[in-house]
Parts: sequence; C-alpha cells; structure tokens
Amino acid sequence: MLVRSVLLSIGLILAAASLSARVKWEMDFETAYVMPGYNDVRIPGNTGTEFSLSKDLDAQSRFVGRIRLTYYAGEKHSLSVLAAPLRIDSEGNIDRTIQFAGEEFAAGSFIDSRYRFDSYRLTYRYDFRRNSRLNLGIGVTAKIRDAAITLWGDGKVGEKTNVGFVPLINFKTDWQIGEKTSLLLEGDALAAPQGRAEDVLFALYVKPSEKAHFKIGYRVLEGGADNDEVYNFALFHYLTIGTVWRF
Repeated sequence: MLVRSVLLSIGLILAAASLSARVKWEMDFETAYVMPGYNDVRIPGNTGTEFSLSKDLDAQSRFVGRIRLTYYAGEKHSLSVLAAPLRIDSEGNIDRTIQFAGEEFAAGSFIDSRYRFDSYRLTYRYDFRRNSRLNLGIGVTAKIRDAAITLWGDGKVGEKTNVGFVPLINFKTDWQIGEKTSLLLEGDALAAPQGRAEDVLFALYVKPSEKAHFKIGYRVLEGGADNDEVYNFALFHYLTIGTVWRF
C-alpha cells in the first residue's frame, strides 16, 4: 500500500509538471563496479549468530546500474525518482554453527548467500545557491527499501526479507573547476538510534555540451539497523561512470 501511494504521488506530480512551460528534464544513467566491504549479520537480532557475509564467506564484486529521472521547476527546484538495485552473492565453508532466520547451519557446511538491497527514492531538492562557480542544494528523500538476505546450505534455506520506508536528507555541491568540468559531491544520508544510511557520490563531472554530461567517480553505500528482528551493517564501494542527458 505504501509503495502504491508513493508511486501514485510521483505520477501525479510529474503529470502536473509536464503542463508547465518551464519543464526541463534530466535522465541519469550510472554503471558501477561494486566491491563489498564489511557486511555483518545477525538474524534474529536478539538470538541469531553474528557472522560476516564478506569475511566468513567470499563475497563477489560485480557490476550494477542505477537510473534517475529529474524534473527541474525553474532554476532552484527539482524533483527526481531513482531506482538503484543491488545484489551481492557470497559463498564458502563456515567454521562454526550459524543460527539464521530460524534455521541452523552446521559448522563445516558450504553456504551460498545472496544479499539484496533494492532502493527506490523520491527526492525534492532546493538549490539555495546557484551561480557560475558553485551550486549548493539541500532537500529531502523518501526512500523505499526492498531488501532480503538469503542463505542456502546443508539442505536448508534461511531468509529474512524487509520492505520499509526510510526518510533521508539529500544534499548536493557542484563546484565548477574549469570551463566544462566540475567536482560533484551529492548523496542521501541520515542517522538515528534505530540505524543509519548513507549513499554518497564524489565525482568529476564533464560537460562537453548543454545536453550531454559525463561523470566518473567513487560512491560509498553504507548503513544498517540494530533491533530485535535484524542486526545488519554493511559497506559497499562503487567505482562508477555515468552519462546524463538533458531534454
């Protein structure tokens, strides 16, 4: 129901925006090579066995993609929608018994795992400073997290799924360092007693024309939660390239 409401809101906003004579759109495609950092898990959070999907098992790096559509209302206001899927597979022999999601995996078992963390976001940002050298913006992001951690092995399957809403603070700094180049720092982040989330990009932005832009940089995705149902904190490093098309 929450997902449906958010998607309906997005559709109504974009439909209304398309009637404006000042519509300006931007499509951002990004591809990245993702390298797992730490990924510590304990499920349930109060009784499960804590282990690492990246140290106790061999986590595989992989290529992923994301896409963002942005609508600019005038010079200072923007609204964007983002889809950013992520899947990381791990495997290996565990050296101790693991209690996970109601299943017990015996020491010495060969385990396959999949860590899925798909993110869908609606972001409003206000660019409070915008000139030929510097663009500074701040906003809010409504994020829907669709996540799952699955273990296979020893003839058993254990899985924990989670779909939830996460509010985040959005920020952007675009510093012009050349006629057609700038340094970009942007992301979504927020910390609370229940957990934290950060998705931050630092990139070199190249603008050969008004309609086509390119970027190359480093993105960090980090965060997690600690409660009775789940304990999970994970870090991922992204080496990323992207293209931005304006129309």
